[in-house]
Amino acid sequence: MAVDVRWATTEDAEALAIMLCEMAAHYRQAPLDHGRAAATARQWLGDESPAYPHFALAFAGGEVAGLASVAIAHPGIDLERLMFLKDLFVRDSARNKGVGRALIGFLAGHCLAKGIGRIDLTTEDWNEGALRFYDRLGAERHGQKAFLRLSGGALRTAAARP
Repeated sequence: MAVDVRWATTEDAEALAIMLCEMAAHYRQAPLDHGRAAATARQWLGDESPAYPHFALAFAGGEVAGLASVAIAHPGIDLERLMFLKDLFVRDSARNKGVGRALIGFLAGHCLAKGIGRIDLTTEDWNEGALRFYDRLGAERHGQKAFLRLSGGALRTAAARP
């Protein structure tokens, strides 16, 4: 199956909305309202800087098949930027057909072209399929860091502190 991957533009808002809705269902989250997802996708894509895109979409057979959501972080102690892969999601109908590999290849090529030194990511420790996928790509497991989150009340509390 031929897979085409590109950075999403405002013209891809509908495709991004489809992926966001399917991703929420896949992870057993509350269903997203498609109209709201499309409006949000248009806003996000319209706000993006071409220098720092955030969504890569994969298309197979003319249909959206996968999504990668990323952020670029500027230098740390090694003086190299990094790409943080927030989400990699492939539609059920496109799984095991090279879509995930095509998305990762696209992101890795972008990193090499832009002087970005690495891709960091997380996945749930129970997600054996994802762990096997990243192992096959040669991803290293780093036990050096803990994944933490500030949200809800903790986020509000942190914002209120001087």
